Amino acid sequence: KFSDVRDEESLFRSISECRVFKSSAEIDVMRYTNWVSSMAHVEVMRQCKPGMMEYQLESLFQHHTYTHGGCRHMSYTCICACGPSANILHYGHAGRPNSRLLEENMMALLDMGAEYNCYASDITCSYPVTGSFTDDQTHIYNAVLAAQVKVIDLLKPDVSWLEMHREAEREILKGLCRCGVLDDCGKDLDSVIENMLDADVGAIFMPHGLGHFIGIDTHDVGGYPPGKPARSERPGVRKLRTTRQLEEGMVITVEPGCYFIDPLIDAAMSDERQKHFLTERVNDFRGFGGVRLEDDIRITSDGCENLTLCPRAIEEVLDVMSGGAWPPNTDVLPEMKRRWATCKRGKMEFLDM
Repeated sequence: KFSDVRDEESLFRSISECRVFKSSAEIDVMRYTNWVSSMAHVEVMRQCKPGMMEYQLESLFQHHTYTHGGCRHMSYTCICACGPSANILHYGHAGRPNSRLLEENMMALLDMGAEYNCYASDITCSYPVTGSFTDDQTHIYNAVLAAQVKVIDLLKPDVSWLEMHREAEREILKGLCRCGVLDDCGKDLDSVIENMLDADVGAIFMPHGLGHFIGIDTHDVGGYPPGKPARSERPGVRKLRTTRQLEEGMVITVEPGCYFIDPLIDAAMSDERQKHFLTERVNDFRGFGGVRLEDDIRITSDGCENLTLCPRAIEEVLDVMSGGAWPPNTDVLPEMKRRWATCKRGKMEFLDM
């Protein structure tokens, strides 16, 4: 009988590995899906203002991706987390259905991605609903942006994804030291940051993994196959959906974040390994929510290509929110490795910046 000889385990492993590595045709579809979703994020960014409801931002995104991109489905339930909502990592579910009113000085964390021909996009933008950053919002946003830029700059074949997570943590911890949330003890900052990593301080503020494979599914398969690095048991890094070495043809999200989650802060302030790093300034950020920036990245033979085309530098965000054109005439953040493109009559066309 066939049931006696079929080998489901080998089949699963083979299909999983096929899904990890994308063909040029698959990349073309994912580049289009990212373009549609990026332009939809820009449209939502332009419309966002105090007095709206979170679900209105979700509705605007869905309308744009379907009307202007033919994307009938979302890759996942939209996360439109504003103000304190943003410290709930997978907000937007049935129990928290994007139902908060946007108020002055809130940060919006919008994690939304459309699906096209079964291929996903997964993009997160964060920005102030008023269209201008406060000093504290600037500190946290720039810390997360520095983490994203650092990781994207390092991405290439043979790089360890676990080490990329650590690099993101380092940049976020540096930013938190600069704004006084963490105490560098007046010592060499780099050595203090390593001590913080040893004490798992990074996991207090970024309790999720840096990113995941993406393709036919948002959180795609192939993260922990036999013979590859196993999952860590350390806080923070144990949430990584893979610890593999990167290889050409992979597509992976880069999504550093910084959040102020009361239970994690409270636990850290009573933890003997961690409490001496935190200052009273951390209490100023209770209720802040969080910031996450997420792009979809293709690993190339000698580096990477950013498939996502969203505003990232603060000046880009502010310009778009005040009605500026997008894509811009000049790339002010080439470190993001965005491959600029537009779509005309269903065909992607690359742009020179």
